[in-house]
Amino acid sequence: MIDIRRNTTAVYLGDELARYGFEDGHPFGPERHNCFRDRLYQLGLDQQLDILQPVFCETDKIALFHTAEYVNRVKQQSKLGTGYLDQGDTPAFIGMFEAASSVAGTVIDAVDRIIDGQYRRIFSPIAGLHHARRDVAAGFCVFNDCGIVIEHLRQNHGIKRVAYVDIDAHHGDGVFYSFEDDVDLIFADIHQDGRTLYPGTGDASETGRDKAIGTKLNIPMPPQSNDADFAKVWPIVEDYLHQYKPEFILLQAGADSIAGDPITQLEFTPASHSKATSSLCKIADQYCQGRMLAMGGGGYNHENIANTWTTVVKTMLEHNGS
Repeated sequence: MIDIRRNTTAVYLGDELARYGFEDGHPFGPERHNCFRDRLYQLGLDQQLDILQPVFCETDKIALFHTAEYVNRVKQQSKLGTGYLDQGDTPAFIGMFEAASSVAGTVIDAVDRIIDGQYRRIFSPIAGLHHARRDVAAGFCVFNDCGIVIEHLRQNHGIKRVAYVDIDAHHGDGVFYSFEDDVDLIFADIHQDGRTLYPGTGDASETGRDKAIGTKLNIPMPPQSNDADFAKVWPIVEDYLHQYKPEFILLQAGADSIAGDPITQLEFTPASHSKATSSLCKIADQYCQGRMLAMGGGGYNHENIANTWTTVVKTMLEHNGS
């Protein structure tokens, strides 16, 4: 049977993803998913790509990255919905385990589809939870789907050189420190200087550990950095990726680096995210058979989320490939 589908790009949308959010005015609420979804449809982008349903992740896949003790703790606190999983940023809520598992399962399903050749690029809006460590939550992040999918690519698809590129305002510390001594995790992170913003890490001197020294790239930016500043440093990321020739690209496209976010002080516009996405699509075409997954990451101004994430999707569509 001939496959007549022409879309090479897909986006995940669904209540299972929207449920990953915290109540009582928490900046990471369920409205983040919905404002992106609404704008996507308003722009008619759904007519140019495939809309996919979220997928639940079984515990054995979560355990590729997280310790069994921590996963069990999340399960128990998810039933009670009380207390915190960290020192005060990540409150437990009823159904938390299921919601976080859907975030992780969705990115796993995404890379499976990309590796199988169903799509070249996929975007998952509620994903890129880059602060959680292997044994603890942090910064609104219960399970680190980035770390899970990196391990999944390695262990189940034989992809060694994974490039993780992060343009969220916050340093992707949960990914960086979990793979700090991994020579094959190609890590590049443009973020607000840790001396001025959580989690306080990501200095330019942090380039990896032991045999992996020199394989990690951190680019801290001062508050009020704008598109012109982003454009000055982005070629450093491009040169770095060309040097290491990745086999798969992950983009954490946090919208909290856009001007007007309530908890950060960078002043990019969606044009910077478009620049990064366009560049990464070209690099993916050159080295990765086009294979690229973009994740929404942070962002707490709903208009910024809608504008920025749809810009990422539009840019991916412009690089659909053949």
